[in-house]
This record gives sequence, structure tokens and C-alpha cells, in this order.
Amino acid sequence: MLDLTEDPHRRFNPLTGEWVLVSPHRTKRPWQGQMEKPARPAAVPHDPTCYLCPGNPRAGGHRNPGYTGTFVFDNDFAALLPASSRETIEDSPLLRARGETGICRVICFSPRHDLTLARLGQDALEGVVATWIGQTLELGARPDIGYVQLFENRGEMMGASNPHPHGQIWASSTLPNEIARELATQTEWFAAHRRTLLGDYLALELKRGERIVCSNEHFVTVVPFWAVWPFETMVIPRRALARMPELTPAECAALGDILLQTVTRYDNLFEVSFPYSMGFHQAPTDGAPHPEWHFHAHFYPPLLRSATVRKFMVGYELLGMPQRDITAEAAAARLRELPAVHYLDRE
Repeated sequence: MLDLTEDPHRRFNPLTGEWVLVSPHRTKRPWQGQMEKPARPAAVPHDPTCYLCPGNPRAGGHRNPGYTGTFVFDNDFAALLPASSRETIEDSPLLRARGETGICRVICFSPRHDLTLARLGQDALEGVVATWIGQTLELGARPDIGYVQLFENRGEMMGASNPHPHGQIWASSTLPNEIARELATQTEWFAAHRRTLLGDYLALELKRGERIVCSNEHFVTVVPFWAVWPFETMVIPRRALARMPELTPAECAALGDILLQTVTRYDNLFEVSFPYSMGFHQAPTDGAPHPEWHFHAHFYPPLLRSATVRKFMVGYELLGMPQRDITAEAAAARLRELPAVHYLDRE
């Protein structure tokens, strides 16, 4: 019989319709590759050279206000522009291009330069959730915006250009690839079962328990069965809802709590300021109700076996298919066993 803890096997991702190769026996291999420098929290609450700190200058002559909570501004180096061309070029069926418009913004989570999501505290995290909701409503109401992507890159190895606690919003006129794939799979599942795909998946995970990391009354963090990154997790609401603005006040507080539980365990795993890319997947902002869509968040952290060894997507993963060594069950067990108290707060 197939042993999921020892034998190479493939696992299916129902959200994307793709497979991942799992090779649990490879966890025994020695590592003589690149060793990363462990990240440490910023040392000062205000850095006069940081372009995200309150009162400091930014590019183009802009200056930040003396903000005390969250602060949102249009990205000074935006990847999408609202007034760019939407022309389509098709010189050949093989040579096609379309203009894409949109709006990119930056959200500073706190005026404190030396904090992260794991160190903000519950009240401040609820303020961040409220800002995410406000931005989704504002941008999603625009007729030229079809999707609002909220995300955070944490740590230098995940491409963060500044250690100040912040995230980004990319609001685009069309659906990004990952969203288009998830829309198709969730629509197909809902048409066949009249229930959401992630609602059924969460019920299965709650029954089995082996991949649950943490939970509260309204949310569950799970290492998905099909995870690719070493300690990848999904945050899923127990109630099916399409977009973040549909959260009740109690669910908003619970979202802040589950995020705090999750990122605290990440920091505790190797006792560093843990790097990751995190983002929320919500339904398109096209005015349709989208009963098939189940709002959720993805965490993609690169650290593999210590604070100095990380996972690279190279070779077979770029040319063949994603592959991982640590099973979802083993990753969940390690995260689940960690305390909910941050390692910097222990006596």
C-alpha cells in the first residue's frame, strides 16, 4: 500500500487543478547548499531613513503624515497604472498582448518601524483588517477594477524592499491567473454539489485533524493536503463568504486573532522574524454574488529546515511540476505543537 509518510507520490490541488510531487524520504538528505542569514526584528521604533515611517519623505517629493494607526497611499512605483493603454495587439495567434490598467497602493500596518504582524497585537491587527475591508470596498466599487488583491511580502528573501510593517494592494482590471483558476474550480464544484469547495475541504480537515495548525470560533489555519512550500498554510473561515467586506464584526476580530496565532507560530518555529508571502483570495469585484467562492488566505513561507536553509523553486519545479519533501502532516504537527506566545515574550 502507498505510504504517504515514506513513498514518493503526487497530491492533487483542487483549487488550481494541478498536482504536486511529494518526496518525504528526501528529508534525510544532507544540506551543503546556500545558508541564509537569519532575519532579526528592526531595532528602532522610528527610522529617519525609512520612507514608510511617519513624517519621513518618499519619492517624488511626497512626505508621510504623522499617522498613528494604518496609513495607505498610492504606490510611488506602481506596477499598474489607471490611465495606461488598454489596446490589444495580435500580430499573430502566437503574439498577443493586451494593455492592463489598475491601481497599486501600500498599506503601512503601524507607525512602529520595529514591529511585524506577529508583534502588532490584537487591537492593531483589527485595525489592519478594517483597512483591508475599506480598501476592498473603495477599489472594488470602481467600474475599471475587476479584482482586488491584498498581500504582504515579509522579509528580504521574499522580496520585501523595506522592513517596516506593510502590505500592498494591486487592483487590476482583469482577473490574475491564480484567481481565474480558483474561480473555475470553485464554480465547477459548486455546480456539482451546491456547496463551496473549501467548505467541504474544511469539514474534511476538521474531521481528521492531522493538518490543523490552530483555530478559533470563526477561522481555521490548516496546512493544505497539497501544500508546496515547506510550512505553507491556508486560513479558511468556517462560514462560506465571498469577500472580506462580508465579515461580521465578530469575524473581523477572529480574523485578527487567527492571523496573530499563525504568524506567531511561524516566528516561534525557528525563533526569527519569519519570512513569507501572504495574500487573501476573494471573489471578483464584478457585482455578481459568487456563491461558489469561499474567501481564504494563503501563506507561502520559504524556510525549509532552519532559519538558514530555505526552499528554492528551481530545476524540476520550474521545468516539470512543484515538489516538496516535508509532508503536509509533518509540517502541521510542528506548527501545531508550538506555543501561541511569541518567543520574544517568554520569560
